[in-house]
Amino acid sequence: MTNNMKWDMESVFKGGSRSEDLQEKMTLLGKAIESTLDLIQQWSFEEDKPEYNQLHTFLNERERIFDGLAEAGTFARGLASADSKDTHAAKVVNQLSQVGSQLSEVETLFMKKIKDIPQSEWNDLVALDAFKQSAFPLNEKREQGQKLLSEKEEKVIQQLSLDGIQGFGNMYQSLVASVKVPFEEDGKVSYLSAGQAANKLSGSPDPKVRHQMLDVWEKAWKEKAPLFSDTLNHLAGFRLQTYKLRGEDDFMNPPLEYNRMKKETLDTMWNTITENKPRVVDFLNRKAKLMNQEKLTWADVTAPVSVGSYVPKKYSFEEAQDFIVENFGTFSTEMKDLAQKSFDENWVEAEDRDGKRPGAYCANLPESKQSRIFMTFSGTANNVSTLAHELGHAFHSHVMRDLPLLNRRYAMNVAETASTFCELLVSDATVEAAASKEEKIALLDSKISRAAVMFMDIHSRYLFETRFYEKRQQGLVDEEELCQLMEEAQKEAFQNALENYHPMFWASKLHFYSTGISFYNFPYTFGFLFSLGIYSKAKQEGPSFETNYRNLLRDTASMTTEDLAAKHLDVNLTLPDFWQSAIDEVLKDIDDYMTLTEELAKEK
Repeated sequence: MTNNMKWDMESVFKGGSRSEDLQEKMTLLGKAIESTLDLIQQWSFEEDKPEYNQLHTFLNERERIFDGLAEAGTFARGLASADSKDTHAAKVVNQLSQVGSQLSEVETLFMKKIKDIPQSEWNDLVALDAFKQSAFPLNEKREQGQKLLSEKEEKVIQQLSLDGIQGFGNMYQSLVASVKVPFEEDGKVSYLSAGQAANKLSGSPDPKVRHQMLDVWEKAWKEKAPLFSDTLNHLAGFRLQTYKLRGEDDFMNPPLEYNRMKKETLDTMWNTITENKPRVVDFLNRKAKLMNQEKLTWADVTAPVSVGSYVPKKYSFEEAQDFIVENFGTFSTEMKDLAQKSFDENWVEAEDRDGKRPGAYCANLPESKQSRIFMTFSGTANNVSTLAHELGHAFHSHVMRDLPLLNRRYAMNVAETASTFCELLVSDATVEAAASKEEKIALLDSKISRAAVMFMDIHSRYLFETRFYEKRQQGLVDEEELCQLMEEAQKEAFQNALENYHPMFWASKLHFYSTGISFYNFPYTFGFLFSLGIYSKAKQEGPSFETNYRNLLRDTASMTTEDLAAKHLDVNLTLPDFWQSAIDEVLKDIDDYMTLTEELAKEK
């Protein structure tokens, strides 16, 4: 395994953020967009039928452009993530946004043209061999075209978005880069980046460190609260105004349509979770007792628990790689080989250093047929799980490489399927390999804590964002109101199980500032439970399930979420049964945890 904790970006484009190759790529993409725009402007379905060869050529050119933009975007945004001081990388990201915005005109015209094709003619078109495989996403494009404004109006929206929603998204990244969190250790005060501070906040085994960090973390974000408030308000305001212009009166419709799921499914999921929350609260209370606390604080929910002589294991980067590769191999040789390849070819940026943005992600390089993974690795078990999680995203992209672009554009809710599956595979392996009762308690605690985040923390984000958007429709929402909405949502979601909360979470969480989609929250919980259900099925069926699992991943952009579950799992997502069966997997872990810790809790 490699001990190199920096990713290889030079093999993508040489020269870093000042890469001449990248600049040439953007120039070529701009020209390709112009010629593709001309192609779709001239296109007439009447002249192109019955074979629709020109439309097929257009779709191929469109795919080439999207793949090129994704390749360049992963490179530029990766550089900006890895080094906030690389101001030129931020400029290149903006350049790419401008190039990409030109493609919006192509997309608008494409959707408008296909929406005007008579239904009978359309049915004939999508039945042709050249289009049959992509019939579902093509139908989606046709339906989306019905909601668009005129070409001129849509072009204006896209042009304004560069200094509107996209501009404020970039503004947030700049603000985060300026956040410095003071941390005192051994009488010395150092200033941590947001990424470094986040790791200490959630991963330090010392409760004093966590509680100290939560205090200074909250204050660090509060210092810039008015700026974060302005940014969030204008992001949401631009989005709501765009919805209004297009005749969309419910801000939940776009994220649900994007995730290809029904509101009925989402409501059933949250309702089933809420019914089971008292059991999760029991776990949180037991965890607090083991930590000699009346209640957990916000910083303690995912913190490691040590009982007896057990000390949480610190993993080297090499050990984490070995563990992941070994356990991926217990389910799939293909998955194991991909993980090995990612380490051998340095796809992962993991170094713990100043200047990195917080969080973790996996981004696709469709032209290189690779991925790049960003995280900050400090050696905790949670870091190992995060690495496995992001490798799951890479595997998802890997199994779809040969599909048309239209059939590769899966939504965020099912995007979490492979990632969470891989995370479960690794976390289960650690529990099964526990060498002592104390170690098993610690590992179960880590596993259940992640479930608690999905059921409680993510729910609080959903509640907050829903209420924020409701208020934002009436006008600006100041930082005090945002803090109040955040804390109220956290208390409700955690059923008042915590001693204190994180009112400034609305500022510190990148997901609220996503410019791509709103409600960057519920898909995580959906993906977690969807994966639990799939994982349970995999355990029941054994090695034979690998092929079905791979086929499910390949179908994630080719049907609705409900149809995907019905086809590959034979379940109805609008009913509570599937959700309860997935939650039961967590409840089994809670039962084991409560039994293992019963005597220890009495001693506290």
